[in-house]
Amino acid sequence: MAYGLVKTGGFSLDANEIVSGFILELRRGTIILCVLSKLNTPAYGYNLVETLSGSGIPVEANTLYPLLRRLESQGLIQGTWNTDGSKPRKYYCITESGKTILAILQKHWQDIAQSMNKILEGSSNE
Repeated sequence: MAYGLVKTGGFSLDANEIVSGFILELRRGTIILCVLSKLNTPAYGYNLVETLSGSGIPVEANTLYPLLRRLESQGLIQGTWNTDGSKPRKYYCITESGKTILAILQKHWQDIAQSMNKILEGSSNE
């Protein structure tokens, strides 16, 4: 979607760049929540890329794999190698600690979403 130019203070800014940057910031915080919520059943990296993309949250492998390593080092997910197939794959599953963190994050997400909806609905009435 093309947004054109935004004029502000005598400058013209590319609205596409502005919107892309804001979307990237929003996505960074939500991908962790998405990944943790999808790991109740074991999944490997590319499977997560496909699942999240199919749910409307596209994520690139070069973003996902470092995140998986970080979540694993924090003890929130556990990775296990499966070498039975034609290609070895590391499957990830949420740990009990991860489930606790996920529940806390879900509550915060719901609170933030509710507050944001109130703010955004109020801004359309002004």
